[in-house]
Amino acid sequence: MGRETDRLQGTLDLLVLKTLDSKGTLHGYGITVQIQQVSKEMLRVEEGSLYPALHRMAEEGWISAEWGVTENKRRARFYSITRAGRERLREEEANWQRVTAAVALVLGQA
Repeated sequence: MGRETDRLQGTLDLLVLKTLDSKGTLHGYGITVQIQQVSKEMLRVEEGSLYPALHRMAEEGWISAEWGVTENKRRARFYSITRAGRERLREEEANWQRVTAAVALVLGQA
């Protein structure tokens, strides 16, 4: 089970880092909405998974967090990808390509 959890966590990291890299600074809810929209409603990130992941990624130095005010005048933390986060994103993207290529090979067996 530990490896599955690591893989799912890595996938969430990949989604969050890619979202912040492509869209810039966002608050947590904005990250979830963006992932949902880009995935055509196929992926939903729950708050219970997102916020611990954001906290962990901030501790790793992959993202930075600052308090700010949303468009609805609510106080929220806004997250940005860091240089270390971009390096991690490149690593995660390469790993994702390797894994999906291997799965495609297995699925293509006759």
